[in-house]
Amino acid sequence: MPSAFAIRVASLAIVGALVGCSPAAAPAPSIRFTPIPTAFVPTATPTAAPSVVPAATATPAPNYNELPAPANDAAALATQLAMVESALRDPNVKDPELAWLGHMQQLDYSRLQDYPEWKDTVLGPLPETTRAAVNGSLEAGKQLRLLSGPIPKSLPDWKIVAPAPIEELLGYYKEAEAEFGVPWYYLASIHLVETRMGRIRGLSSAGAQGPMQFMPATWASYGSGDINNDHDSILGAARYLKANGAPGNMQKALFAYNHSQAYVNALVLYAEAMKADPAAYRGYHGWQVYYPTQDGPVLLPVGWIKE
Repeated sequence: MPSAFAIRVASLAIVGALVGCSPAAAPAPSIRFTPIPTAFVPTATPTAAPSVVPAATATPAPNYNELPAPANDAAALATQLAMVESALRDPNVKDPELAWLGHMQQLDYSRLQDYPEWKDTVLGPLPETTRAAVNGSLEAGKQLRLLSGPIPKSLPDWKIVAPAPIEELLGYYKEAEAEFGVPWYYLASIHLVETRMGRIRGLSSAGAQGPMQFMPATWASYGSGDINNDHDSILGAARYLKANGAPGNMQKALFAYNHSQAYVNALVLYAEAMKADPAAYRGYHGWQVYYPTQDGPVLLPVGWIKE
């Protein structure tokens, strides 16, 4: 089905997905390959928990002029994450600080993935609703890690662009919800997992394309307009999900989008976090594109392009 995060690459992991090419009954499926999106910062060799704990450090005040860096011990990470989650939910905080905080949140969650024994200490001080959103995000990351494949030997044929503003994208999701009945938070989850809210643009005309990752044949049946346009792609995704059982059976519809139960589980977890706490979207919107390499994950910032 749909995918721009997609390129036929031996990527973080390759997930095969079968998607119908036509609204008619039992059409021949087209294949969509989705590399594991960076809902977390991947590690080259996942382990249950590192044996060496980083040295404790004080948690400095945010320096928005530098790349964010996660704290190195449980107590400091608790303080840091509490600050981040609170600021993300403050309507007075705007970009570029908001995007920086989303990036920091992504790195803090990754730190918790690496040090699960810190979880109670770090999450304990958070408000219940926020804690539930964080737990959902962590579990979603675990589900996506189940799809991991070999570490790629080269960087992908991508261009990284700035995402559309939060309010603009929320407007598109809710327009699609009004027209097709698909809850906005499921569309936002797909957008997050597939292309980091549209940051990833594939440079190849082969394979899945656009912010919601459509195979060209599927787009011909369900899309309208420009496959690389956020608005058009989001509405196309909602139309496709509706044709496959949404909103009555979201599990079925999401599985049609990508034939992986782990993928579906991750989408549902992100969606549930945003349903319970819509402000969670403000953090996800700031999550960046990391790509695994033999030397560790590499940040692909806005403006990066495969040379």
